[in-house]
Amino acid sequence: MPKVIVLATVATKSDEAEFLVARLADNGVKAQIVDISLNSQGKTLGGADKCYAMERAANEALSQVHAACANNAEVVVAIGGGTGGEIALQVLRAMPITFPKIMVTTLPFDPRVAVADNCIVLVPTLADVAGLNTMLREVLGNAALMIAGLCRKSRKGELKDVVPSVGITGLGATDGAIKHLLKAFAEQDREATVFHANGYGGAAFARFAQQNAFDAIIDLTPHELTRIHLAGVHAHMPTRFSAGGDLPRVVLPGGLNFIGLGQKSLVQEHYLERPHYEHSGLFTHVKVTADEMVQVSTQLAIHLNALAGPCAVIVPMGGFSHQDCAGGPIEDANLRAVCLETLTSNLRDTITVTPIDAHISDPEITPEIMTKLAALSA
Repeated sequence: MPKVIVLATVATKSDEAEFLVARLADNGVKAQIVDISLNSQGKTLGGADKCYAMERAANEALSQVHAACANNAEVVVAIGGGTGGEIALQVLRAMPITFPKIMVTTLPFDPRVAVADNCIVLVPTLADVAGLNTMLREVLGNAALMIAGLCRKSRKGELKDVVPSVGITGLGATDGAIKHLLKAFAEQDREATVFHANGYGGAAFARFAQQNAFDAIIDLTPHELTRIHLAGVHAHMPTRFSAGGDLPRVVLPGGLNFIGLGQKSLVQEHYLERPHYEHSGLFTHVKVTADEMVQVSTQLAIHLNALAGPCAVIVPMGGFSHQDCAGGPIEDANLRAVCLETLTSNLRDTITVTPIDAHISDPEITPEIMTKLAALSA
């Protein structure tokens, strides 16, 4: 039986797919090509017709992939550009999170969305996948070596014997708090898994929560509310604040005080008129207004009120992020007060709101989080 499934639009990428199959054979790995062509009978499709054909091709391929994996296929690799790449990603993202998947592509899409909630190795081709040439042969040859290595794994497919973990959300702007928390859990010999709440990591956080990977949640950094409701890029994550809703959950307003935008030269002028700073060469953080703080805090309350499990909120009145501190460029005690008032007014009575006169990254926040979590888990 083939160990590798190769997804490709045979109508346009047969030479490239067959070359990869041959290189895999050179490495002692048998592969099978699964065609993801649109099968449009020569017609040029557009609009809804094309989208329907792409979805149909993806569903048909996924059925074949599932059957192959049930017969011990160990890796799925896809070759694609625009349309073929999008079809292939539908297949790859529908597969189990940790099953080995590789996408060899010209990357005509934002890769952060493609890998937001699934482990997919992206191999950029640089040159277009449009006929074999020196560059593409080199890329496909390298991909074959990677795939052959994956086939030598002793464990295939999904993780087994998973240790329940505490799911935590964080950012560089709340990293100080994360370090204290990880140390506290390590002292309890308890595993914790941190997800980057940058508009993409939240999608993975939600998917893991839906698959029962956590026994508790610390949503330290619900910053993604600002991206979803105010501005900034993000992946589709409709269950970001509802997944794992029956678990004990401690929530802090980490990162609710700023909007995460791109490099400063590309940020709209009206945002730059506000207090802001360059988090790095690629990212600019802009302080939210009082009205925006009401908006995102209200949304947070709505999400928490809908949870079935026990929940507690801690509001660090000394600052919500690393630059919301004494002398920091987006320091604003008033915003913290607005957040506290909004949460207190909108949360149901069974959710406690505890203000603490400390910064979110101060060491004294961690014992409060641990105490709340222990009480909720009792």
